[in-house]
Amino acid sequence: MTAVLLSRVYHRAFVTGASTGLGLAFTEMLLAEGVEVWGTARDAARLPQRAGFHPVTLELGDGAAAEQAFLAAEKAAGGFDLVINNAGFGAFGGFAETDFSVWQRQMEIMLINTARLCHLALRGLIARQRGALVNISSLAAEFPLPYQPAYNVVKSGLSALSESLMIELQGTPVIVIDFRPGDYRTDFEGSVQRPAELTAPRQRRAWAAFQRLMEGGPAPTHAAATLRRALQRGRSGTVRTGRFFQAVLGPLLARMGTLTLRRQILARYFNL
Repeated sequence: MTAVLLSRVYHRAFVTGASTGLGLAFTEMLLAEGVEVWGTARDAARLPQRAGFHPVTLELGDGAAAEQAFLAAEKAAGGFDLVINNAGFGAFGGFAETDFSVWQRQMEIMLINTARLCHLALRGLIARQRGALVNISSLAAEFPLPYQPAYNVVKSGLSALSESLMIELQGTPVIVIDFRPGDYRTDFEGSVQRPAELTAPRQRRAWAAFQRLMEGGPAPTHAAATLRRALQRGRSGTVRTGRFFQAVLGPLLARMGTLTLRRQILARYFNL
């Protein structure tokens, strides 16, 4: 049976971080499905030029300005029935040796200000009694990445927020998807903030493993296809995607095992 196009259910979507990586793959998938997309980037010139695509300049580092950008786009669209919070960045380094402002900025941008957009988006979705909120978390919420402490905090917090909203919205026409990708072949590792030189051997090994895993991961279109299937199912839930070991076997072993086993798996995975 041929799957029904998403545009039969979702007409207008808002996607943050739409210029590269997973955000761009989500955007192109939605456009191919006939969904009109308002996509954001800090520099609108980096956004794609496509029929049905509307570029939005949005700086997630400024929460109040980000809210205004969302509201302006929502008004221009006549309301959204799909909102995908994808924008973010990485920061790598020892927690104690790195200036705390680095970690604070990451948590404010990727958790606090993303939650602000969730708050606005849900008001519109609830008022229209339809649609979906998708928060792009990470498998790091279950398997924390070495030397990326704020990223782990952000993704764990975002997953907890999504879970809370699923409970609140149970029985309503609005769904929430906690989308947890593993390592994908994007330019994410190239944009990670880190010291120019890693002097500690453990940090060098962890970074080398992280690069290798990202560069050898599936293409972003794989994640977009997974999200497409989740949206077609039309129900709230947690969706894991990536390599079989990351998305299926790893979480299964973690549920069956102990926290000690989970830590051992991580240590071996990152050559620590």
